[in-house]
Amino acid sequence: MKQINLSVYISNYLSKYLPGIAGLSTNTILSYRDMFRLLITFYESELSISPEKIQINNLNHDNILNFLKWLEENRGNSISTRNIRLASIHAFSRYLMKKEPSCMAEIQKILDIPYKKIRKGSIEYIDQDSMKILLELPDMETKVGLRDATLLSLLYDTGCRVQELCDLKPIDIRLNTPATIKITGKGNKIRIVPILPSMAKLLEKYMESYNLNKDNLNFSPLFQNRMGEKLTRKGVSYIVDKYVEIAKEIRKGSFPERFTPHCFRHSKSMHLLQAGVNLIYIRDLLGHVDVKTTEIYARIDGEMKRKALEKGMNIIPEDGLPVWQENKSLLEWLNSLG
Repeated sequence: MKQINLSVYISNYLSKYLPGIAGLSTNTILSYRDMFRLLITFYESELSISPEKIQINNLNHDNILNFLKWLEENRGNSISTRNIRLASIHAFSRYLMKKEPSCMAEIQKILDIPYKKIRKGSIEYIDQDSMKILLELPDMETKVGLRDATLLSLLYDTGCRVQELCDLKPIDIRLNTPATIKITGKGNKIRIVPILPSMAKLLEKYMESYNLNKDNLNFSPLFQNRMGEKLTRKGVSYIVDKYVEIAKEIRKGSFPERFTPHCFRHSKSMHLLQAGVNLIYIRDLLGHVDVKTTEIYARIDGEMKRKALEKGMNIIPEDGLPVWQENKSLLEWLNSLG
């Protein structure tokens, strides 16, 4: 490979190609951004190549293999996360191949790096009684407790993904009957999810408490941290972990060893399935493209319970609120994105 600085291509890829030509969503572009941040960190810390000196010939088969190994052994990344980073590298490599055809031979070696097979694990979820206990834990008498109660309840009631929750804005909430929430999912696909009257009532109280019912705040983050900034996925995980640890002591043995925010989504799906709700409706609630993805819940639950839809959905009390670029500054530029 010839000596060509890589930073220009990274900058153009992230700021022009992905958003303008490929039309990818902000969250997807940020995922690519994160991969480049890690890659640059790897070159600097493990190969002693500073960001402004990274050349295209440094992007080769052996270095990428070592980078992937570094992700798993030094960063503790799972095989799934490792494969996601590799997919981003493959996509960028195809872009480079078109820009610098003279580098095709080495780039093809990168494209030949295979994904690791992932052993399918079990779907972690909890029963409805355990979910009730968990959602009742936040102290509704405090503003932070009110926020946490709303956040946990919304994670369960809508079955939304963590990033979907973080991206919510007041403009997405419809509190008039029938109350609904507009959720923007993967690939900027929008779905409208109905919410129960009790959930709408909780949202209304929360939004009033945080003045999020004002028109000038329609496009502010629905959930914010103490600095008034958009709550991140890490922030949501911190909140969930805090209450799960308490719930585990109250209901010993009922929670999986690792209960993540995504477990709310799994739990909601299983509870609806056990209530006899058709997979097609669960698919639409979750925003799955193919019902085959949703069928995993049917395979897990060997004992479907035929209950009314409302009984399957409503674990929030009806009689009240739940008590629930181009140089050394490239790395800084990557950090500033988003």
